[in-house]
Amino acid sequence: MFLPTTKKELNQLGWDTLDIILVSGDAYIDSPFIGTAVIGRVLTDAGFRVGIIAQPNLQGDDICRLGEPRLFWGVSGGCVDSMVANLTASGRKRKKDDYTPGGINNRRPDRAVLIYANLIRSKFKNTCPIVLGGIEASLRRIAHYDYWSNSVRRSILLDAKADFLLYGMAERAVVELATALRDDNDSHSIRGLCYLAPERPAEYLALPAFDEVSGAGKQAKKAFTKMFRRFYENNDPITAQGLAQLHGTRWLIQNPPQHHLSPAELDHVHSLDYQLDLHPFHQPQGDVRALETIRFSLATHRGCYGECNFCAIAVHQGRTVVQRSRKSIVNEAKGLIAHPAFKGRIHDVGGPTANMYGVECRKKLNKGSCSDKRCLFPQKCKAMQVIIANSFACWRSCASSKG
Repeated sequence: MFLPTTKKELNQLGWDTLDIILVSGDAYIDSPFIGTAVIGRVLTDAGFRVGIIAQPNLQGDDICRLGEPRLFWGVSGGCVDSMVANLTASGRKRKKDDYTPGGINNRRPDRAVLIYANLIRSKFKNTCPIVLGGIEASLRRIAHYDYWSNSVRRSILLDAKADFLLYGMAERAVVELATALRDDNDSHSIRGLCYLAPERPAEYLALPAFDEVSGAGKQAKKAFTKMFRRFYENNDPITAQGLAQLHGTRWLIQNPPQHHLSPAELDHVHSLDYQLDLHPFHQPQGDVRALETIRFSLATHRGCYGECNFCAIAVHQGRTVVQRSRKSIVNEAKGLIAHPAFKGRIHDVGGPTANMYGVECRKKLNKGSCSDKRCLFPQKCKAMQVIIANSFACWRSCASSKG
C-alpha cells in the first residue's frame, strides 16, 4: 500500500489527521532509491501517520489537500537539487525532468525548498514546525557559494524561515525528532539537526560569520576557505564537534552528525513495504522515466571514501561505507523477480561506487576518518581491506537468482 496523498486515501485508512506531511519536488515513486519514500516508510514503521504531497501545484490550495499535520511538515526539493534539475551549467532551462510525470520539466520550481516552505507558511500561518531535508537542504545548511547568483548565500534554514534542518540521510534523526515532538520533549540535542539560536553553545566550534565569508576581497575568500575546511573536518560522526555560525544576530547551530546506520539497520530500511511503482495519483499525467532505472535495481551500500572534490557524497552520506548483508540483498533480489512487471533483468547492483562493497578501514570504523590523509589519494591506504569474507558472493547469488 502506498502512503496517502489524498483525503480519499486518508478516509480509506480511517485516519482523520496525519502526524507528518512530506512535501517533495519529485513525483511520489515508492522506492528505496527515493529519499521522500524512505523517510515516509521509516516514520510509518516507527508508528507515525505519514502522508506525501509530491510536486504541489503552487497555485490554489493544493498544499492543503491533506490538511495540517500534527507534528511537522517535512520539505525536500527532491532527489536532485532543484537548480541542477532545472538549469544547465550555462543557465539554460532543462526541457526534461526524469522525476516528473510525462518527463516535461514544468512542475519543480527553482529553489524548491524555499518555495515550498513559504507556500506552507502562506496557507497555514501558525503551523507546526517546518523541517527541511534532502540533498538541496543538506548541502546548503551553512553559508555557501551559490553558482546561480555568483554569491555567498546564508544558510537555507534562514531563507526558508524553517524551524529545523536534518542533514545527511536522516533516517534515525527524523524518527528521533518526530518522537521528541510527539512526546513534547526538547529536540535540540538530536544529532544531525540544525536550528537557530540566540547564543552559541560553549563547546561548539565557531565558523567564520556569514558577514565575514560573504564580503568582497581576499579576506572574505580566506574566511570562506577557513569556514569550509572546518566544516568538512567535522563531518565524521565519531570525531566531529558541533558547529555554530553567526548570521546577523542569530547563530546557526549544527549538531554533530548522526552515527551511521549499522548494516542491520540498513537491511531493515530496505526491507520496508515499498511498492516499486509510481503512485496512481500521478499516472494520468504520464510515466516517470526515473522509475525505469531504479525499479529493478539494488542498492548494496552507502557512503564513499573516494572524496572526489566535485562530489557531495562525503558531506551527505559520509566517508564511511556501510554495506547491507548478503541475505538482505538476495532477499530483495528475489522480491524484484516476483514483481509482476519484472522482465528478467536486474538493471544495477551497487551503491555510490559499486566496488567499495565490503571494503573499509577497521580503524576508521572505531576511531573515525583520519584528519591528515585520504583513503585513496595519492595512493590507496594499506588499511583499506576487505572486511566481509567473500564480500562479492552476493553478486553471484543475485546473478543466480535472476536465472
